[in-house]
Amino acid sequence: MQSDKAETHTPSRKKNDSLATRVIHLVGAGGSGMSGLAMMMHGLGARVSGSDAQLGPEIEALVAADLTVTTGKSNGTLPDECDLAIHSAAVPPDHPELLEAQRRDIEVLSYAEALGRLQSERTGISIAGTHGKSTTSALLAHTLIQAGLEPNVIVGARCPQIGGGWRVGSDRISGDGPLAGREGLMICEACEFNRSFHHHRPVLALINNIEEDHLDIYGGLEEIVEAFHVFAQLIPKAEDGGYLLIAHEGAHRREITAGLNCCVETFGFTPESDWRITLEHGRVTIHDRNGTRVARWESPMIGTHNAMNAAAAAILANRSGAEWNVIAEAIASFAGLDRRMQMLGRRRLPDGGQMVVFDDYGHHPTEVETTLRALRTTHDPKRLICVFQPHQHSRTRFLLDHFATSFDHADIVIVPQIYFVRDSEAERQRVSAGDLVERLRHRGTRAMHVHPFEAIVEQLEVIGRDGDLVVVMGAGPVWQIGHQLLELEEA
Repeated sequence: MQSDKAETHTPSRKKNDSLATRVIHLVGAGGSGMSGLAMMMHGLGARVSGSDAQLGPEIEALVAADLTVTTGKSNGTLPDECDLAIHSAAVPPDHPELLEAQRRDIEVLSYAEALGRLQSERTGISIAGTHGKSTTSALLAHTLIQAGLEPNVIVGARCPQIGGGWRVGSDRISGDGPLAGREGLMICEACEFNRSFHHHRPVLALINNIEEDHLDIYGGLEEIVEAFHVFAQLIPKAEDGGYLLIAHEGAHRREITAGLNCCVETFGFTPESDWRITLEHGRVTIHDRNGTRVARWESPMIGTHNAMNAAAAAILANRSGAEWNVIAEAIASFAGLDRRMQMLGRRRLPDGGQMVVFDDYGHHPTEVETTLRALRTTHDPKRLICVFQPHQHSRTRFLLDHFATSFDHADIVIVPQIYFVRDSEAERQRVSAGDLVERLRHRGTRAMHVHPFEAIVEQLEVIGRDGDLVVVMGAGPVWQIGHQLLELEEA
């Protein structure tokens, strides 16, 4: 991304300066993580501008905060005083603004590198795993805020209880916990895509689970596990406070923890875990390795996966200095975050009755199956209708057989066009939404391929019955369908 010349001639003083002192331009500022980074850097005192290919809610929020953001096709112009350009993973190396930065010998960082730079100035907490990163990060942030530990936070989703997807916290850790007096806490999601999390600099870290994903980058599960092992090796030695919390099952802990010098603890539902979790009638309990109950709360979120997410956040919060009684109260009061099994509202039907509408970010087969099972078990709808937009052609193709078995809890599945992102045109031709529909029908699931989104809303109007639960799922713009369906209610 950055030429040797740029590396040589960028002033070393600037590279060693805190990011808060820089004049920063963010390329691809409209993503959830990048927009949060922009707001955090602005809050820390940096001079921040940005650009994105299109206008969206995140860009509107940046403009409302008085940041200068341009949209549309870039002409390669950076602000005159810019001394640092940060780009999202979606921005190609030949983007005009990145080429302009190289020409002007301006330092260039990826989003992940910028997070690592922020963590190196603080006490980093990195939340890793194939699933649950945003939920666990937001839970941990909310809990530490309630405990008075004032963390700095960047989360890849909007959480109203922490003020959105970002937060500027304290410069120092207060209290008398094991980390008291160190630089302030910095919570970040650690994404394994393109090995981005290798740029993190955590003191504390979580690995919640590991499965096949991002197979356009990795050759298979073995390479993914190795990438997580390299990530775990970034954690400092135990005597320097380094700590890894890893799931006892489902995270390949033996391979991941081999040769680590940090403190390692496991958690899970198995009795052999260092921290044992139980979930009974919506109540989550944590026992330590001596069998002593340390915390219990009524879970505000459904599903065993969310019990794991909450328990991980609780254990990390305690390690950061929060008391168990405060932790339990905080987690019980957690109101969730956008697009994570989020109930949007109820839609009254023309013939009487109503259907309830949910929105969810899930885009991996395991996430789909887990969410549908939780909704079926908890809400017991007469029918469960899933509108699922596959995210990336490569992910859909690599995991097509797994996807085909993930919708067994749904009565009806509606599939729009695959969301086209990062794929080559050749990859785009190798799989279609119709391929997934065909696999689902072969398993006996009532499935249909419908597009555009307006046609799906009309289809839901036609087939909707009293007692239906509709869940709109995917990481792309499919969320618009749920909102459009409810807007008809208001019209």
